[in-house]
Amino acid sequence: MHNAYSEIFAEIAKIADLCLKPYRYSVLCPLIDSGDVFMSETFIELLIRLECRTALGERCSHNDLEVEIYRSSDQLNITLARYENPDAPILWQGKYSLWMDGNSGKRCEAPVDSTSIEALARRLRAMFTSMATP
Repeated sequence: MHNAYSEIFAEIAKIADLCLKPYRYSVLCPLIDSGDVFMSETFIELLIRLECRTALGERCSHNDLEVEIYRSSDQLNITLARYENPDAPILWQGKYSLWMDGNSGKRCEAPVDSTSIEALARRLRAMFTSMATP
């Protein structure tokens, strides 16, 4: 992992651990070595996977999340999706939270664990927004 991103990824993992207890998360960024990750004060385009484990270190891949953080116009947006379940609802977090059907993209009911996932998205959005604020 590149030093420029290691602190950011560590903070993302801490936020996930806090919001998605009792699980522990690590951050994987498969695009980091390809140069397809870009963050500056005015632009962010980041795609990561939050890999889930129990407190004992056992993998819980069904809880892995794909997180995309990007700017659209002047707004920071985040999408969170179940990595192994493309049919599961997807959270879009901008000024508000919106749950979308994983297949159609249409608005849908929030899943059972929506509160903790929405908290994660709000905290990540706040973190990245504060990084971009002079």
